[in-house]
Amino acid sequence: MAETAFLHRTSYKNEPKTAKERVSDVIYWILRAAVVFNIVVLFFPGFNPARISGMINRNLSLFSCGVSYNSIVSTFGRAFRNGWVEESTFHSLNVCSMIIIIAVVIAAAGGCMSLGNHKLKRSGLFVSLAGGIVEIGALIWLKSLYDAVAAQAIAANKLDRVLPQYPHNNYIYMTLGAALIVLSIVNFFLVPAAEHGEGYDMEPRFQLFLMMLPIIALAFVFSYLPLYGWRYAFYDYKAGDVLTSDNFVGFKWFTSLLQNQATKRDIVTVLKNTLAMSGLGIATSWIPMMFAVFLSEIKNGPFRRIVQTFTTIPNFISWVLVYAIAIAIFSVDGFINTMINSVSETAVTTNYLMGTDHMWLKMLAWGLWKGVGWSAIIYIASISGIDQGLYEAATVDGAGRFAKMWYITIPELVPTYCVLLLMSVANILSNGMDQYLVFSNAVNRDTIQVLDLYVYNLGIKSGIIPLSTVVGMIKSVISVILLFAANGISKAVRGESIV
Repeated sequence: MAETAFLHRTSYKNEPKTAKERVSDVIYWILRAAVVFNIVVLFFPGFNPARISGMINRNLSLFSCGVSYNSIVSTFGRAFRNGWVEESTFHSLNVCSMIIIIAVVIAAAGGCMSLGNHKLKRSGLFVSLAGGIVEIGALIWLKSLYDAVAAQAIAANKLDRVLPQYPHNNYIYMTLGAALIVLSIVNFFLVPAAEHGEGYDMEPRFQLFLMMLPIIALAFVFSYLPLYGWRYAFYDYKAGDVLTSDNFVGFKWFTSLLQNQATKRDIVTVLKNTLAMSGLGIATSWIPMMFAVFLSEIKNGPFRRIVQTFTTIPNFISWVLVYAIAIAIFSVDGFINTMINSVSETAVTTNYLMGTDHMWLKMLAWGLWKGVGWSAIIYIASISGIDQGLYEAATVDGAGRFAKMWYITIPELVPTYCVLLLMSVANILSNGMDQYLVFSNAVNRDTIQVLDLYVYNLGIKSGIIPLSTVVGMIKSVISVILLFAANGISKAVRGESIV
């Protein structure tokens, strides 16, 4: 019985495909491409069909309109108060945008099901068909919302203020929705019916791909999609402006980075701080590994778990709270000054957080306190995977505890350490912003400002967004170059690489 069931599950892989199935495969590729394009355009403002008024921010994507009502109506306060448009219309616009997003997700689910056997494919066609129908229906509703906004603006005689406009991107989504419907219906007649007793099944390679798909999507949204913002480096842009050919300046901000003496001086200082703090971090990167080694040698299980818990908890404390702890200990009214004053009446009160002495070492100490327990987890996992037979053989040979650590544990952890070291070298210009932002003040600014904090201050505080974008771009490019350089050195020296 089991063998028969297995043959039923795998027969669709081994049988030669008919002409219908070959045509169906081509149609499936088109359908999947439509689904992927439908997902991508959700995040690009230029393809936003929900922008039915010129008062809606041009930089909003359909995804932003669907998940955030406030982003849609952020500029409509006066229009609502004076009755130029009805707020309920924009509530409906928010709901309509969310429905389109849901329809795209439904269609994507159908596209994923197309990777299975005949039964799963046919079920997926119904799902894709439903997604296309829902999307078309939401787009028709979107057209009625545009008509409502236009009618309200005409009634209030405020067409020049409300600026109703029919988004022609609606036709793109209409085309995609219609393609989902047509392709699903056509393929329904081409995909062979499932055999009797055939269950839902999918090849392992496709199962693994779908398991990785959420990670790929998150990486795209949070790592690759933001690269679209690099275009600000080529415009004379101020917050709230629109990118047009009028404010396109080419490489102006790139050249100003090298020609402006004040900027060059700031960059040199910031790079010095960044490289120094990153260098200290790399130089002490062995500490979590040694902490994990010694922690694993603690034989008392409850005590070992307590130590690991208390050293891991600081990682989950925000840097704002860490700074609050620092204030409680090192400020003028902190624990140290209070204790000194209680012992000596002539003691001088010192604000340790305002000084610039040994600032790099102070930041390193706070970083180690916060992250050493968390960083040790990967080494603890690696230690648990070491073959216990090695330790037993070493015991037979008369090796003591420290000999086992030196000749077995540490060598087994070296590959893991090298991988993390390569990543640290690649990220030598990216040592974060939160820690340095909360500890920064007017006194220590020149010694604590790292590159990430400099980009933040330049773009958010000073409002020079194009120049901050240029610095961020150069940092990213250098980081990629360092990664491949370190990877090449590792491959030449150790014969192993991570890329």
